[in-house]
Amino acid sequence: MWSAYPHWLNAGDNSWQLAAATLVGLMSVPGLVVLYGGVMQKRWSVNSMMMAFIAFALVLIIWVLYGFQMAFGKPLHIFGSHHGFLSMMVGIPGEILGHKSELGQASIPLITTGPAFHFPTSTLAYFQFVFAAITPILMLGSVLGRINFKAWIPFVLLWSSLIYTVNAFLIWGGGYFAHNGAVDFSGGYVIHLAAGVSGFVAAAVIGPRLRRDREVDAPNNLLMVATGAGLLWLGWNGFNGGDPYYAGADSAAAVLNTNLACAAAFLVWVAWDYITGRKPTLIGSVNGMITGLVVITPAAGYVNGWGALALGVIGSTLVFFALNYLSRLRPFRRVDDTLGVVYTHGFAGFTGGLLTGVFADPKMVVYQGIGKTPSVAAKGLIHGSATLLKWQFFAGMWVIVFSAAGTFVLLKLVGLVIPLRMREKDMEEGDLAVHGHEVYPSDVPSLGFPSGAAVPAPVVAAKAPS
Repeated sequence: MWSAYPHWLNAGDNSWQLAAATLVGLMSVPGLVVLYGGVMQKRWSVNSMMMAFIAFALVLIIWVLYGFQMAFGKPLHIFGSHHGFLSMMVGIPGEILGHKSELGQASIPLITTGPAFHFPTSTLAYFQFVFAAITPILMLGSVLGRINFKAWIPFVLLWSSLIYTVNAFLIWGGGYFAHNGAVDFSGGYVIHLAAGVSGFVAAAVIGPRLRRDREVDAPNNLLMVATGAGLLWLGWNGFNGGDPYYAGADSAAAVLNTNLACAAAFLVWVAWDYITGRKPTLIGSVNGMITGLVVITPAAGYVNGWGALALGVIGSTLVFFALNYLSRLRPFRRVDDTLGVVYTHGFAGFTGGLLTGVFADPKMVVYQGIGKTPSVAAKGLIHGSATLLKWQFFAGMWVIVFSAAGTFVLLKLVGLVIPLRMREKDMEEGDLAVHGHEVYPSDVPSLGFPSGAAVPAPVVAAKAPS
């Protein structure tokens, strides 16, 4: 009898995986698109949104042509080595556009234990694409308001090809760090730490915004900011809830833990605002919310509810003081990180990764050896093991050093061909100079004013009666 489903496909798992991927995609478009468009000054709104859109499109193309296989395929065995770090650093590039590649049962070659995936490669590839795409978009937050749009295009292609895929393979694809026990449930290291560090380096290399942009950093539309932030919060249900790769108990735990940490971090940020004599602003509160989401990301399925609350409180506290006080010290005060990505993503991601090594509960329902986890039980320091914390530290330091050095080199290479920084006169004008239109046009042609200028009719003196 004919069946709509291959024998290995579970419709529930496949449906949840595609839904989770769509939620993550919505975090980028429109989530970060409208957040960036609202948080920047009026004349940078279109440019900010355009760069997010184009990064999303660029990453999808390279992902299906070669990126997915580099991050989750068979190891390349650099220099012929079959042992050690170089043999487990990156996968062999290859496309997944043929029907056999897309429709066959999904797998990650280096991860062999645990039950098989119950959905096709096309589902796995799309789920992983939305993670790959959001990473440079997060990084973009550090350099808004001065990076050359033309330079952004090749940089995204190079960074996603040579930095993101290596980090993903090493930690998620069964590479060296995963093999030795490091874990990153959903991207605290691969996505957020890498984006925060790379964005900070990019901001340092490209240079600061115009003085007036730094001194009068006023959002043009807080409603757009709130909308984007809300999409991030609820979209994170797919971000963390999809990473067990099964619509099961661990997925539910990851979703609840995500929201617990986010709520705790949001409230703690507001509390610190009051304690330190500040007013609780929307922008500051959103930073607290994002910090909570980021800090729980590497731990979501490994910690219990108490651990999730602890991560939210600790992460929010650390990032609050880093953003408000550490930012005044060198080297941070010398670098114009537009949206403070190094704090809310870099610091938060590293903190979350390390705290995973402290709070990971081996009694959590985590299927060993599937998805983006190695075949080890995640046991943190408070449960009697320091091994996980050790490898969390090593993996985090790798991401910091490799992402920083790689970003610097790639920017210098792009800068040899295309100026990295926008021309000063274009920076003065903003969106009109770069894209030819602005988010709130002041002179719009209409039925009443076909020339586009609302010029009042001349006043004609009334004629005196004869």
